[in-house]
Amino acid sequence: MVSVIRPVIITGMSGGGLSTAAKVFEDKGFFVAQNLPPQMILELIALAREEDSPVTRLAVVTDVRARMFNGSLIGTVEQIREAGADPFVLFLEARDDVLIRRFDSVRRTHPLQGDETLQAGIRREREELAQVREAADVIIDTSNLSVHDLRRAVEASVGQLPGDRQHVTVESFGFKHGSPRDADIVLDVRFLPNPYWVQELRDFRGVDAPVAEYVLAQPGATEFVDNVAALLVSMLGGYRHEGKDFITVGIGCTGGHHRSVAISEAVAAKLRETDTVEISVLHRDLERS
Repeated sequence: MVSVIRPVIITGMSGGGLSTAAKVFEDKGFFVAQNLPPQMILELIALAREEDSPVTRLAVVTDVRARMFNGSLIGTVEQIREAGADPFVLFLEARDDVLIRRFDSVRRTHPLQGDETLQAGIRREREELAQVREAADVIIDTSNLSVHDLRRAVEASVGQLPGDRQHVTVESFGFKHGSPRDADIVLDVRFLPNPYWVQELRDFRGVDAPVAEYVLAQPGATEFVDNVAALLVSMLGGYRHEGKDFITVGIGCTGGHHRSVAISEAVAAKLRETDTVEISVLHRDLERS
């Protein structure tokens, strides 16, 4: 048998963006199977690992509806590991109010709602998926993400698959839109002067040279970047010891347009110098007003 690239299990809350994630993996050349019961997931992975299999990149989308069949998703993940095909588990979630709004917009009932309220169905689903969430390699909170932002976040997770090194995602955001719930570390760069109040810089963003140069020229900015990079590097060994190979660092300013973007790019560049981790950068609120 030959191993495929780590089989991907895409799961999470109904309404969390599983369909969008599936499309991203399809676009990346994965064979994607959707809504398979636990036993069929095991059989599909075994088939993909056969010597003459045409499938070398496999992703399976499964949600709480699989509970209608024998076996559990967390048990399936453990069985896949025992078979020597260490799965990459991607879990998508969102706040209750966001999920309710999404279900209302498409006039769908929740699969666990039954005769009760939509809120009750969401609560029941969170309880049933708690163990899977705990075992996930990457958790993406889609509450504040547009479809395009979600695609970028999922694409970043795809980039984490091939290597054995730890992966750090540096995510800029605006505090006025809420902190990213999936961040392991959240840092605040509102101590730096805001380029928004500089007329000639207002319409630029932190990825543009004029803003980046302005932000990094402020007292304490480069020291902050150096200290954050050093702190993260010092924590990587502990994270790995605890079985955590995927770390998300949220860096926030007021709107997520200028300071957090420039600092995130600088922190990512500094971490790449160490050549010890894979790095991706996500600017969650760059295009939001």
